[in-house]
Amino acid sequence: MCGIAGICRWSGAPVETDRLDQMVQSLVHRGPDGFGLYINGPVGLGHRRLSIIDPNLGQQPMKNESESVVVSFNGEIYNYKELRTELLGLGYLFYTDSDTEVVLRAYEAWGEDCQHRFNGMWAFAIWDATNRKLLLSRDRLGEKPLLYAQDGDTFLFASEAKAFFAYGYPRQLDMEQLEIYLVLGYVPAPYSFFKGIRKLEAGRYLVVTDKGIVQRSHWDFPQFSESEMRTDSVAIHEEFEYLIKDSIRLRMRSDVPFGAFLSGGLDSASIVALMGEYSSDINTFTIGFEDKAFDERELARAVSKKFGTVHHEKIVGVPSFDDALTRTLWIYDEPFGDSSAIPSAQVCAFAAQHVKMVLTGDGGDEVLSGYPSYQAEKFGQYYQNVPAVVRRVIESGVAKLASVARGTPMYQLQRILGVLKATDTSFRDRLLTKSAWIDLCYLDEIMEGKGIARPIEDYLDEVLGACNFNDPFYKLMYFQHKISLPERMLTKVDRVSMAYSIECRAPFLDHRLVEMMAGVSKDIKMPGFERKHLLRNTVGKILPKELLTAPKRGFIPPLRSWINKESISQFADKDNFGKFNLNREALSTFAQLNGEGKRDFGNFLWMVLLLINSEN
Repeated sequence: MCGIAGICRWSGAPVETDRLDQMVQSLVHRGPDGFGLYINGPVGLGHRRLSIIDPNLGQQPMKNESESVVVSFNGEIYNYKELRTELLGLGYLFYTDSDTEVVLRAYEAWGEDCQHRFNGMWAFAIWDATNRKLLLSRDRLGEKPLLYAQDGDTFLFASEAKAFFAYGYPRQLDMEQLEIYLVLGYVPAPYSFFKGIRKLEAGRYLVVTDKGIVQRSHWDFPQFSESEMRTDSVAIHEEFEYLIKDSIRLRMRSDVPFGAFLSGGLDSASIVALMGEYSSDINTFTIGFEDKAFDERELARAVSKKFGTVHHEKIVGVPSFDDALTRTLWIYDEPFGDSSAIPSAQVCAFAAQHVKMVLTGDGGDEVLSGYPSYQAEKFGQYYQNVPAVVRRVIESGVAKLASVARGTPMYQLQRILGVLKATDTSFRDRLLTKSAWIDLCYLDEIMEGKGIARPIEDYLDEVLGACNFNDPFYKLMYFQHKISLPERMLTKVDRVSMAYSIECRAPFLDHRLVEMMAGVSKDIKMPGFERKHLLRNTVGKILPKELLTAPKRGFIPPLRSWINKESISQFADKDNFGKFNLNREALSTFAQLNGEGKRDFGNFLWMVLLLINSEN
């Protein structure tokens, strides 16, 4: 993992060393082990290195002998050894053992088609001096970020937006994205929350020349015919087990100490169990909490004991509200409202004291269609067969129970009621309900006129317009792989891990596994309502039994107690409410209800406070 940045001027004006240096130094957290610049007249590439493969060599930007090809690379190519052997057979010479040089030689050999050869995560820039073009590429699933902007005749790119501001690019929020952010909690690619700054979408690449910018696709999420989804259960189980094992084998390639995050969940435990087939020296990392409702250390210990890992655990406290607010805004640059980023940062900080790289269970829920929302979609198809009058009686009963309940039971009943009512709506509207951090009926009350804000419905219509699936289960799979996985989950993981200079690798996101699972029938992935059936019936057979039956626990910061009416007054400048067209009185009322435990508005109010403080 690293940080990259660059400048390209088609006017011919030379790149200033100090401005490129400022961009690159703003990314020092992404790569504390090395630094390099390449400047040749109007073109400049910069790099900060976190060395994992061939730490003694492999410095970047890397160039070939004639300097006709120069690369600045962030990420890992896991099959670099196999590609290196193939390229040696084609007559290419190597001076390092790094995967960066494999990227360089692969481009020399295969041009833009080299992207199809890579098994990995990446964001890279290649300057092709012979053809006077700049190639920018982002990996298939979007594990690594790449942003770009145009400043007159100057083209800029970087791993994070803070590099643009270090260059001197104006920091102005794009209010067109306001409603999308207030619903989703993030701004998905190709947009950002900053005017003029764009995010390269997963599986895309740019070719930048003096004639302009051309965007192309090197990979897209496969959309198989629903009638041809695989149902050959035995073969599917065998292929799944082979691919997840091979993915882990490749992702354990490292020249520095590494380990794995280990919670009490099925995904991370499965990764740790299979890592033991390739090494007897595995470090595992678990954070615990005083609140037993969120503490999974006992389950993590059971996994560690069974597979003989060197286990590290730490009880972490809850950071102060103002510290969490300030740190989150620095890490993400733009408002990013997923509050689970706070404990994610804590486990990254802890593991970084011992290792430079970890394997994680990220992506398991998406690849295996394992979220409860998939159960809800299957349930909805059955529920619609219940007579309408019976459905109304059920919903009325749940609503009455929710009105008298308090605390966690109230929140659970409110969610159940939302699922029941949503079965009568379109898939798009159900997706909105699932994705939003607040009931959409409150948005008009919160936003005092939407101004130029783009309606969330228009955005989702655009996304789903490219989806060929008809079954809601597969539509949800499409949305999660195309949008929420790269733009929420993987953005969170990349930024918090890089903030603490530690690399995270996700075996579930091997593109071979993703492509295979995209073509598997929902009845194989989830027979009845059993989540993660394939994992439970392969790797799950060797896991501790108590883990397979344990309820999933997640740690969410205490937003219900953190945010109340006083929080809005203390942490939100009243002048900023008008700037964002937000109703201060309505938000104060929501905060009071949240603090009193009558409604769960915690994460939404956290999002609002990040937004209001984002220009401070």
